[in-house]
Amino acid sequence: MTASVFDHPFLSGLLGDEEIAAFFSVDADIRAMLSFEAALAKAQAEQGIVPAEAAARIAEVCGNFLPDVLALRRATATDGVVIPELVRQLRKAIGGDAADRLHFGATSQDVIDTSLMLRLTSVCRLLCGRLDRLRGAFGEIDRQWGANPLLARTRMQAAIAISVSDRVNAWNAPLASYEDRLERMAVVSFPLQFGGAAGTLEKLGDKAGVVRAALAEHLGLADHPQWQSQRTTIADLAHILSLISGSLGKFGQDIALLAQACDEIELSGGGGSSAMPHKQNPVAAEALVALARFNAVQLSGIHQSMVHEQERSGAAWTLEWMILPQMAIACGASLRLASVLVDQIKRLGAEGG
Repeated sequence: MTASVFDHPFLSGLLGDEEIAAFFSVDADIRAMLSFEAALAKAQAEQGIVPAEAAARIAEVCGNFLPDVLALRRATATDGVVIPELVRQLRKAIGGDAADRLHFGATSQDVIDTSLMLRLTSVCRLLCGRLDRLRGAFGEIDRQWGANPLLARTRMQAAIAISVSDRVNAWNAPLASYEDRLERMAVVSFPLQFGGAAGTLEKLGDKAGVVRAALAEHLGLADHPQWQSQRTTIADLAHILSLISGSLGKFGQDIALLAQACDEIELSGGGGSSAMPHKQNPVAAEALVALARFNAVQLSGIHQSMVHEQERSGAAWTLEWMILPQMAIACGASLRLASVLVDQIKRLGAEGG
């Protein structure tokens, strides 16, 4: 039993998304954190800040290091972040003088935020692929039944005759914009976070800028000045996630209403009822509505987390950890369920149209 539907033993079958959730797993997070530490040592070695042999040793250990996760958990309960204990374990594994060169000039937030940026890059690419496939599926519906008549309804009341194409376009049109925005975020790259103790990279002196640029290049991220208290990137992504699930919620709501009357749509593969065996419930459509509403609520929490006091906020930062992964999984589940629902449509529009 879990407190979240997204990794619940059976509710996750409906509302979860294993592909997206994998990017928020402990293993994925730690791998990205280790990539940061190895790339930082390499960038500093290129500027003579860290000996080349020390950087090589750090990279070697980071490449296959398996931390004591239980110890990480215990330490996080005290430190509030995982990095002090992770660095302690890494230094022990590295040994010698190279151990002292690990994490030089960096702070916990640099590692944690950069890990998130690396993983969100992959999440965005995955979501883009799903959006593209869903747009193609809507296009196929249009090709098959676009000319069929459909009764328009405004304010839940019968209005005038339209075509299936008119309704499908309302479902499909926003998706191209979302795909384009996510692609830009992935291609332009999410930003590296590297600011040191208070955002000034004071330990690197006049080499701070060049080390940051090299670190960003090694990690495939954008070279931006530190943004540890400026969370626009997080808020922008959360906004797009909510927009996607919101538009797909509209699709789900429309299908559920069409299924209520049954004369303008034929669906297969609906959910069964324990009391009424004759029913096929529009489960995917209903879940799309629920996920849209969920992300709409979570978005306000992300906006709350933009209020970072002074140079770093523990409270606002923690709130992000609680909300953003669930929003990403909810968005992924929405795209997955929308594709399932499209495949369940066997006819759309009035028969004989």
